[in-house]
Amino acid sequence: MGRGGIRVSNITLRQIRYFAVLSSTLQYRRAAQQLGISQPSLSLQIAALEEALGARLIERKRSGLILTPTGREAAAQAERVLREVDRLVHVAGPSRSEMSGTLRLGSSPTIGPYLLPRVLRQLHQSYPDLKLVIRDSTPKELVEDLIAGRHDMILTQLPVPGDNLRLRTLFREPLSLAVAREHPLAERKQAVRADLSGESLLSLSPAFALHTQVTGLGVDTGATLRNDFEGTSLDALRQMVSLGMGVTLLPALYVRSEVNLRDPDVSVLDLRPPLYRQIGLAWRAASGEPPAFARFADLIRDVVRAEFAAEVTLTS
Repeated sequence: MGRGGIRVSNITLRQIRYFAVLSSTLQYRRAAQQLGISQPSLSLQIAALEEALGARLIERKRSGLILTPTGREAAAQAERVLREVDRLVHVAGPSRSEMSGTLRLGSSPTIGPYLLPRVLRQLHQSYPDLKLVIRDSTPKELVEDLIAGRHDMILTQLPVPGDNLRLRTLFREPLSLAVAREHPLAERKQAVRADLSGESLLSLSPAFALHTQVTGLGVDTGATLRNDFEGTSLDALRQMVSLGMGVTLLPALYVRSEVNLRDPDVSVLDLRPPLYRQIGLAWRAASGEPPAFARFADLIRDVVRAEFAAEVTLTS
C-alpha cells in the first residue's frame, strides 16, 4: 500500500503516459489518435488509474473534459515521472558517448526479418558492447508499446500517429505486384494499374499499414478487396497468391528474400506508376536526440546502401 491507501503496484507506466496525453488534449478522440489506440482502450486505462489512485481525475462536461483538482496535480506529477523515466532509460541504456548497454527495439514483422539480421551482424562488429533486444509487433502495437515505454524506439512503416514522437525516415521501399505463376500477367515484367481492374486483392489485416495501401490500390484500379481473407503475415499472402486466390502487393526486401529465391509458384511484377512505402525509426520526443539513436539509424542506412541499393532508395 502507498500513501493514503493507494495501491502503487497497480499503477503502470502505460497508464501514466496515457493520462499525460489525455490531460494535455482533454479529448479522448484526439488523445487516442496520438497514442495510436482505440478510445475504449484509453478509457479503460484511465479508469484503472483512477481506481488505483482512489480519486477522479477527469470530469465530463457539456463543453468537454476538465481535470479535477486531483487530476491537475496528478497531470503535473505524471509529466515529472515520465521525464525521470526517460532519464533513467538513458542512464541504464546506450551511453550518450558510446554505443553500450541495452537498446530495446520494436520492429514490424513486414520489415525486421528481411533487414535486421544484416544490421545485427554489422552492429556486433562495430559496437560489441551494445545489446539489442528486438520484439516484433503490428505497427499499431509498436506505437502503443513505444509510448508506454516498452520500446526505446521502433522500426516501422511511416507515418505513425502521435504528436509526442520523433521520426527519422530511412529509406523508400517499392511495392511489387505478386501474381500466381499461371496468372495471365505472370510472364510480364510490368503491370499498369488498369491491368488490375476486376482482380481480387489480398491484404494483411488493418493492423498493418500495408492494408491501407492495398485498399487504396483497389479503389484506384477497380480491383476488389477480399474481405473473407486477411493475412497475418507476408508469407501467408504469398501462399494464398500461389494458390490462385488473388493478387497482392509485396515489399521489395521481402521479394528479394522470400520470393525470388524460394517460390517458383509466384511471379513478381513492377507496378506502373510505382507505389512505395516509407520506412523509418520513431522514438518518444521526451527522449530527446540520443547519439545512440542517430548512430543506429546511420548503421541501418549503411547496411541498406551496401546490400540493398538495387531494391530500395535511401531518403534524407
